[in-house]
Amino acid sequence: MQVDPNSHEGSEQAAQANSEINKLKQPRVASKRFFGSHASRRSFLGRAGLFSAASVVAGVLGSPFSSKKGRDVVQAQDINRRYNNRPFDYNKFVDKAYRVRVEAARLERSIPIPPHPTNGDEERYPNKIGSDSRALPHNELGEVKLEAYHSLTKALTTQNPNDYENIILGGTRKLVNPQGPLAISLEGINAAQIAVPPPPALASPERAAEAVELYWQALLRDVPLSKLQNNTDNPKVLAAVEDLNKLSVFRGPKQNGRVTPQTLFRGSVNYVGSGSSIRYVTPPGVLDGPYLSQFLLLTIPWGTQSVSPLIRTALPGNDFLVNFQEWLTIQNGGSSGKSIKYDPKNRYIVTVRDLGEYAHIGGPTYLGASLILGSIGTPLNPGNPYINSRTQSGSAATFAVGHLQALLNLGTSRAIRASYWQKYYVHRILRPEAFGGLVYNNIANKTQYPINSEVFNSQALAQTFSTFNTYLLPQAYPEGAPIHSSYTGGAAATAGVNVTLLKAFFDENFVIPSPVVPDPNDPTKVISYSGPPLTVGGELNKLATNYAIGRGHGGIHWRSDGSAALALGEEVAISLLRDERLGYNEIFNGFTFTKFDGSRVTV
Repeated sequence: MQVDPNSHEGSEQAAQANSEINKLKQPRVASKRFFGSHASRRSFLGRAGLFSAASVVAGVLGSPFSSKKGRDVVQAQDINRRYNNRPFDYNKFVDKAYRVRVEAARLERSIPIPPHPTNGDEERYPNKIGSDSRALPHNELGEVKLEAYHSLTKALTTQNPNDYENIILGGTRKLVNPQGPLAISLEGINAAQIAVPPPPALASPERAAEAVELYWQALLRDVPLSKLQNNTDNPKVLAAVEDLNKLSVFRGPKQNGRVTPQTLFRGSVNYVGSGSSIRYVTPPGVLDGPYLSQFLLLTIPWGTQSVSPLIRTALPGNDFLVNFQEWLTIQNGGSSGKSIKYDPKNRYIVTVRDLGEYAHIGGPTYLGASLILGSIGTPLNPGNPYINSRTQSGSAATFAVGHLQALLNLGTSRAIRASYWQKYYVHRILRPEAFGGLVYNNIANKTQYPINSEVFNSQALAQTFSTFNTYLLPQAYPEGAPIHSSYTGGAAATAGVNVTLLKAFFDENFVIPSPVVPDPNDPTKVISYSGPPLTVGGELNKLATNYAIGRGHGGIHWRSDGSAALALGEEVAISLLRDERLGYNEIFNGFTFTKFDGSRVTV
């Protein structure tokens, strides 16, 4: 992997990778290591099968010795020989494929395994109040029954498929894919080789700040996204900004060191820094222009069809888990029997709740972005080898949108494997809804759980009680969060991998023509946006962070869940591109794009 001097990748490993890539471009005689010093019966039969197939084709065309058509075939073969168009060397091609796969595996294996520090909560609290335990049985306070928790950790430790079947559940909901992260991927980096920062600890001021932000996201669910700008007159937005600025540690985006209406609920990315530090960054473009990415507002052209950006939205007042018994039922893996009431008329995403509902269900988000980019005339990445070719263009095989779209689906699967590995096998962090239960019990039942006092002193908690008559964190989804732990966010990881792949294939500096915003007077229409130019790279970064923070709008993820997962997904995408590049025949200098931290990288 070649790396720009401003990037944070290892130059020695990059040079080695590029050297191996160049070696693989050279023709090579079939490897004796692969075929053996004597042709085996199996390899001989394989080659004989190829010749037999060719004979069948020749038979269909007619025998070269029995007709004029046959004589024409012989003449054509003679012309081919004269122009040095020798028959395709199947053995050499198969051997090259073998060497590429071995080299990809060797390069991936050479990547060191980083440390995987946790926040220490699982060991710190014997009653496991800092760990995810939803779907297991709990006592009347919502504390997990330790026998059940140990049945979970036993399976995660032994990794015996039979032990997963013996996990003690408290209701009808099942754990989501705990064995999925153990699948061995044949391309891309192994999950254990990706470093993510440790999440905030239960009692820390950073976790308190994330909780205060989530309470405000619940309070502002029906506020228009257009009010999240510096000239706002919305009193709730202004109150949220004031409250967040009082916190001692808040890691969201800021302007001149302060949270503003323009930065409120915008996304961020967390990287592992030097030593034990964490780098907190705001990706380029995320603070520019409207809150919502253009890729959530433009019609998706799909061949002869079109996919409308209008979505089904939840009506105001659809807030759940505000009653303690309902909350406890969900923690035990049961169902409240409640469901969302939807607006019968579809519209654009215009409120905080709307984005939360979009992130709840999703849509053709990244496939749609690839189709939109083509429809608005976005050039391919300047490094694409076919841009300056006089005779060729790319296809679904290599270097065209069809190739990208295949990688988008693959990347989603591999990012989920990596994210879930962190969820199940490293961190097991409690969800925000469970944290809300600890807050509630501290006030209602005097439990004295170790919650930082900044939560209790916040206006967010006071206004939640006055609005919802509870100290629980109101959820936008009746089922609460999915049944796996919070860190890292799976949806955010898929956003990270997909957006990185999109930036690798398209020119991210292209300015989006004719941008739009929802009409404030009619949310079923859009009007022209007037403001600073919006670039493809910036709006793709915004798309990724919109989706990640949208899960927080629903109440199911901490900011750090999404921020770390975006960097994780980016790393998965880079590893997939690195392995892909090994197999190309084209003269190609690598995929060059801008990472979420603003550095340029060539893969």
